[in-house]
This record gives sequence, C-alpha cells and structure tokens, in this order.
Amino acid sequence: MELWQEILLKTGFALGVISVVMGIAAYSVLAERKVSSWIQGRVGPNRTTLPIIGAIPFIGPFLTRLGLFQPMADGLKFLFKEEPVPGHVNKLYYNLAPVVAMVPALTTMVILPFGQIKDSATGVVTPLILANVDVGVLFLFAVSSLGVYGIVLGAWASNNKYSFMGGIRSSAQMISYELTLGLAVLPVLMWANPPGSEGGLSLVNVVNAQGTLWTAIWQPISALLFLVAIFAETNRAPFDMPESETDLVGGFHTEYGAFKFGMFFVAEYAHIVIGSAVFVLLFLGGWHIFPGVADPWPAGYIGAVLSTATFLGKTCCLIFFFIWIRWTLPRFRYDQVMHLGWVILLPIAIANLILNIAIIAVWDKFNG
Repeated sequence: MELWQEILLKTGFALGVISVVMGIAAYSVLAERKVSSWIQGRVGPNRTTLPIIGAIPFIGPFLTRLGLFQPMADGLKFLFKEEPVPGHVNKLYYNLAPVVAMVPALTTMVILPFGQIKDSATGVVTPLILANVDVGVLFLFAVSSLGVYGIVLGAWASNNKYSFMGGIRSSAQMISYELTLGLAVLPVLMWANPPGSEGGLSLVNVVNAQGTLWTAIWQPISALLFLVAIFAETNRAPFDMPESETDLVGGFHTEYGAFKFGMFFVAEYAHIVIGSAVFVLLFLGGWHIFPGVADPWPAGYIGAVLSTATFLGKTCCLIFFFIWIRWTLPRFRYDQVMHLGWVILLPIAIANLILNIAIIAVWDKFNG
C-alpha cells in the first residue's frame, strides 16, 4: 500500500471513530433526559421531528415519541444561538477553554480497541484500533487528565467567583481521585503482564488476558475503586462538585452560553463514553461476550461487526449505569468528596495493590 493511501485510510478510520463516539455522546444526552423522565414519572422529549420522516405513518410518530431527533435540534440550537462574550472575561483564554476541555476526550480514542477481525486464511487476529501502542494505558491517563485544564482555564478566564470556585473544586477532585484511579489499574496490569511476557501496557493485551475470566470477577475491589474514581474524574453526580448548581449556579461554565457551552457539554459526555469504554476494556472483557468464552467470533467482517457490537453494547450499558446513578443518589458535600477520596478510597487502593503484589510474589515462587 502506498504511503498516501495508508494516510487516507487512517484518516478516514479516525474520522469514522470520532463520528461514532460523538454520535454516542450526543445520544447519551437524549438517554439522560429520557431515563431521568422515566425515573421521575415524566414523558421526556417527544415533540421534535423531521417533516419528511414525521409524515410517515406509524414510523414517524413512533420515532418522534422516542425523541430520536432531539439531539439534532439541540445541536442546531447551540450552533445558531447568539454568542455574547461578557466584557469582564479574559477573551483569549475564555474562548480557548472549551477546546482544551474537548480535545483530550477525542485524543484518547486513538488507543482504545473496540473489536477484532480474524483472517479466514491464516487465523491471525488483528485488533480494531487506530494506534496499538505499548504504553496505551499511560497515554490514556496522561492525556485524559488534561481535560481538567480546560475547566480550570475557563473558570479563571471567566472572572466570576462561582466559576473560580468550580475550577478549584475540579482541580482538587482530579488530584484526589487520580491517585485511586492509577492504583486501581496497577493490579490489573500486573496480572495481565506476567514475568517474561511482552504484552506491555497496551489495552489490547489487557483484553486478551481476559479471554477466560473477566477482571471484574476476580478483582472486584479494583473494579469498584476504578468505577468510583471514573465518576469523580468525569464530574458526574454524586461527584459533580465543579458545577454544583445548588450553590455555584453553574460552576465553571456559569459565564458560557451557546456553542461554547455546548462544547463543554459534549466534552463531559465524551469523557463519560471514553470512561465507560475503558472500564469495559479493563474489567468487563472488552469484546469477549461471556466470561470463559474467549473467541466465539467467526472470521472475516461478520466477526468484526459482532465483536464491535458486543463492545458497544457493554459500553452503552455502563453509560446507562452512569445516568441511573445520577438520578438516584444525592450530591455529596465537598468535604464528603475529599474525605471519601483521601481517607477511604486511597488507603483501600494501596492495601489492594500490596495484597496483589504479595499474591503474585507467592505465586511466582511456587510456580517459577
């Protein structure tokens, strides 16, 4: 394959992945509104429609009641609304902040495997991924943690006390829970890379190591710690301290509106989608459909589609879990969030890591 053909192929592949993730993020907003309405005994979005499709008997009204056209209307609304810039803000950083918040979520997609394809002639299995790097997990944590800079930058540039307090809360929360996040993943990586292996820190290697048993089954403490930390890292209720409407109006995006607010909004849901996908890859077997069933997919494109659909199905189930928790649990106080992160989760994560190190050391001694 020529270089320019490979570049075009990779570019098209990347645009396709971004389109899918952004589409899932947009429809996660719809899912949020519909699930919250069901939980609260309401109807939810059921009016927005397209003239051509809405006129189709039975199908049009059914799709309208589901609210499938609502994300399109919301996106167009954000795009065409008047976009005033307050006079007291630092305009350069005020305009830059939504981009800084959104880019890390989209960048981390390049190292996320979402399926596999098996060659029918040779039986070689190739993961479906943009860049299968050996340090994929490190890249993921390094880039995803940059999203908080967009929040802090927008909060500072807004010159608003509510925004500034939301930015301070966000940075403190990120520091508190990233320690637990990293310590929860270390046992998974140690078991996925036994002595003498050459798998590295690639997420593909972690998924392949779960061919016989999902990590969440025999590492429930790590899974729970990682899940709670992901809630905090994505600023989801009950950890939505940075925007806490009851005491900070809107938090870090109080001074934002129209398309810039929409970018913050989409960035939050993109982080949720990526966080859910990472949890599926680390703890729920990735594209392996059942624990103990390593590779049931046929060769060729049918197997690739089925493995990708399995991965997306698990990810959507976890997104639903994010939404369900938001509309079930009340928001924590700021002191409770800090206490949970430093006094409870961090010691448990350290103890869990030490326990796994001891078990691995004993296992290697008697099986070496």
